Amino acid sequence: MKKIIIGILVIIVIVVAAFILMWSKNTEPKFRTEKVIRGDIASTVTATGTMNAVTTVLVGTQVSGTIKNIYVDFNFPVKRGQLLAQIDSAIFEAQVEQAKANMLSAKANLEKAEASLVDAKRTMDRNRELFSRNLSARSDLDTAETNYDLAKTQVNAAKAQIAQSEAALKVAETNLRYTRILSPVDGIVVSRNVDVGQTVAASFQTPTLFTIAQDLTKMQIDTNVDEADIGNIKVGYDVEFTVDAYPEFTFKGKVSQIRIAPINVQNVVTYDVVVRVDNPDLKLNPGMTANVSIIVASRKDALKVPNAALRFTPAEKGIAKTEKKGSGVWLIENSKPKFIKLTTGMSDGNYTQLISGNIKEGDEVIVESLTKSKTQPQQGPRFF
Repeated sequence: MKKIIIGILVIIVIVVAAFILMWSKNTEPKFRTEKVIRGDIASTVTATGTMNAVTTVLVGTQVSGTIKNIYVDFNFPVKRGQLLAQIDSAIFEAQVEQAKANMLSAKANLEKAEASLVDAKRTMDRNRELFSRNLSARSDLDTAETNYDLAKTQVNAAKAQIAQSEAALKVAETNLRYTRILSPVDGIVVSRNVDVGQTVAASFQTPTLFTIAQDLTKMQIDTNVDEADIGNIKVGYDVEFTVDAYPEFTFKGKVSQIRIAPINVQNVVTYDVVVRVDNPDLKLNPGMTANVSIIVASRKDALKVPNAALRFTPAEKGIAKTEKKGSGVWLIENSKPKFIKLTTGMSDGNYTQLISGNIKEGDEVIVESLTKSKTQPQQGPRFF
């Protein structure tokens, strides 16, 4: 009987010891940790922008009329001087013929005026001879001299009329040439805004018929960078960006220009930072939205700590905390968190560069507590 009692007591002691051990383990704080790693890190300024051709030319018309023929369409490659469209030229051809007729008439008037000048000069000379012999009155000589002066004036007027007719002919011929819409540059037709039979009016403003991108192998991104970040950006900085059409691919470029003209939208000031991009495969199209990261600083093979570790602070009761001053992380030492003070550098949003501190690559730093805080208030009884 005594042995049975002793056995029961031993079993009770073992059960109580196991319960105490399990309880103590369950009450120990639990944490999720991540390792301190080594790798490249970069500080960036993010922005969004629109993909554009470096040079885009709007081809319009300076004359009004009906579109007779169109010779190119969307995505057509064109050469400088190539015929793009033809405006009905019948009325302009008639204007050229009318200007030529006016010029011929002006030349005929000049010949008539010159003949009148010769006759007036002969009359004047004859009256001078007669007046010198006292065979005619002074009034006859004065009349002859006046007629001669008038004849010279008529000759000058006829010459001016010829010049005016030549200028009108040049205008008419120029307008006739303008009925042929030519490409001003080598490039690709991005858009066509007219159809055959459509009437274009150039009375108040030049209508745009075609939009031509000069060279789509060279593109640029016009980004909107916040005024708080514009001071960190310099011409020549490397840029990485993605577009929705190729989300798995990262494109590269460089900052080529920082335009100082502010863009104010609802009291939010941004600046246009132009990024030049090579596009040899023509993957990038005008109008695409680019998610841009401008690299303002970078380090190779740097020691990095997770940003979550820098934000973590343990909240469990009963943990002896080191007085926390400045930036640092928490490690687990003897099953308890221990604060390690650090000097940090640049951050890429996920990791921060470690400059100095009593920590090394591979150390586990706490990023999250897995134990619910016991300081949370408990709900009181509810009465219905």
